[in-house]
Amino acid sequence: MAGRDGGPRAGTVDLIGLRTEGRAADAVAADVRDVLREQSTDRPHDTGLVVATGADRGDVAAPDAVAARSLLTLLAASLSGIIVLITGFVLAGALGVSIAGQRRELALMRAVGATPRQIRRLAAAEASVVAAVALVPGVALGYLLAGQFRHLLVGHGLLPEALPLSFGPLPALATLLLLGLAVQVSARSAAWRTSRMPATEAVAESRSEPRKPSRIRTRFGLLLVVLATTLSVTPLLARTALGASTTSLAGIIAAIGLAMAGPALIRGVSGALARRLPSRVSPATWLAVSNVHGYAIRFAGVVSTLAMAVVFVLTYTFAQTTLMTATANDVRAGTLAQERMSAPGLGGLPGGTLAAVRDTPGVRAAVPVSSTTALWSYEQLGDPVVESASAMILTPEAPEVIDLGVRSGGLDELTGDTIAVGSDVARSRNAEVGRRVHLTLGDGTRVNPRVVAVYDRSLGFGPVVLSHDLASGHTTGGLDQDILIRTDNTAAALHHLDALTASRPGLTLAPADATTSAGLSDAPPEVWVNLATIVVLLGYLLLSIANKLVATTAQRRDEIAALRLGGTTPRQIRAMMRREAAMLGAGALVLGPALSAIPLALLGTGFLHRPWPAGPVWVVPAIALTVAGIAFLAIELPTRHSLRIPPAHALGDHA
Repeated sequence: MAGRDGGPRAGTVDLIGLRTEGRAADAVAADVRDVLREQSTDRPHDTGLVVATGADRGDVAAPDAVAARSLLTLLAASLSGIIVLITGFVLAGALGVSIAGQRRELALMRAVGATPRQIRRLAAAEASVVAAVALVPGVALGYLLAGQFRHLLVGHGLLPEALPLSFGPLPALATLLLLGLAVQVSARSAAWRTSRMPATEAVAESRSEPRKPSRIRTRFGLLLVVLATTLSVTPLLARTALGASTTSLAGIIAAIGLAMAGPALIRGVSGALARRLPSRVSPATWLAVSNVHGYAIRFAGVVSTLAMAVVFVLTYTFAQTTLMTATANDVRAGTLAQERMSAPGLGGLPGGTLAAVRDTPGVRAAVPVSSTTALWSYEQLGDPVVESASAMILTPEAPEVIDLGVRSGGLDELTGDTIAVGSDVARSRNAEVGRRVHLTLGDGTRVNPRVVAVYDRSLGFGPVVLSHDLASGHTTGGLDQDILIRTDNTAAALHHLDALTASRPGLTLAPADATTSAGLSDAPPEVWVNLATIVVLLGYLLLSIANKLVATTAQRRDEIAALRLGGTTPRQIRAMMRREAAMLGAGALVLGPALSAIPLALLGTGFLHRPWPAGPVWVVPAIALTVAGIAFLAIELPTRHSLRIPPAHALGDHA
């Protein structure tokens, strides 16, 4: 692409393409490199030119694709980590319920001579068959939806249109390995206790649960809760989008810890409640409390899964809304100008506009402000990483209209090949004042600017600020995009600016803080991706919770039949089951917010300087109603179905 006539890049080109004969590409490239090397020897500075062949040509022609690949790697790692955690947790609970229903059969197999290894192998084989059936349509659907997900990323600016969607067998293979590993570990763990017990004891325990939950399991669960609490401190140390995302991860780890320590906790709480029940309590309530106490492991699995749904929604939702609010607060606090002039329909402000604004009566300061994209090359864990970052373009007069919260250096030195960076970038990439860093500008030009300032409000204004001199000639239009205007705050000044805007077609004038509403329509692309993730994973969680509750209730058919033979009426059984559902819902609605409290408090402290997050309050009652509704329906419907079966038939079928 050639530079525009008369523009700062007149007479220049971005790329030179060479077409060779046959297989001479490598030889020609080597000769060109030799020529460039000789030229760089004769000159005091390196030419900075790159010779690329083969697949590397795409990186040179579209440098934003390099950063997009790094973004895809980070995005895939983040999403896969959360998905594997939740899927493994839900899968372990579902297989636990399934194998618990076969405990008697497994115990009888032990009694007739089956070895512990054979029992575990049988349980794993059954689970693997079910997983294989689900794997085929799941993988096919994943490949079909991959294109839609790419369109979502491209539509919100996370990926360039030039980066194509590449299909291959590796995603399916990774899914097969991860799912197979999760199924094997979950199934063998669920059958471990029954397979290791003596045959007679296994048969005796097949009709009940262990009286005391495992101490090792309880201690490991408490350790996970402590680990999650420690991880929650990250927003205090890193006021970035990545720091905010650790809040959700901490909540999920805490929920998994609850699942492991839950049986001991529920057994203790229900036991204390049972001892304090008044004598006049109804039989249904007494039975419900006794069931929760006697089957603590069964009920803990349900409560922990419901609590995970609560934690997931609260931490993911409030992490995003808090991040958006903190960003808007940074922009609002750092914007000293009252008005912003732009020309969106012209591709930039026409020449002479800045001088005209500065000559307008009542204008105290007028500074050009633009934005571009810069690619930051650095090493992470010994590997080269290229990250795309939004960069502002400012002049040394910027402090008159913008307060970036500079903590070292000064924006008055933002001339020549200089930049300013956010404090988190300076700390993580060793880019303090005085150091030089490696950047690639939006047109592919590689530069080595010097850092002249480090500022704190990187959430609102981006991680990098380029000097106007450095960016000159390296943007698409070569024109300033906006002018931030600070006036004497009088009506006369605004009237004069309106008159100037009206006299020049294409100009628009708006309040300088008009983009700080923090509404969802102005949310950054990452928020939309996270929102899509929340919806998909929440749907998966709620569906798995409902299936687990239905399966657990259906397995109690013989218990319900025995109660009916003992004289309990269907109405009393329904009342008992409803009280159990109420206790399950109450437990989840107490433990879920409790596990979310510390991560959200630390998030609010780190980003908003207050011990609570920002976000819609209606999320809390909405998730409460959802959890209560699922707990009630998933228990009520199978209970009614069990009551339609005559007690003798139910016990006979089970036998």
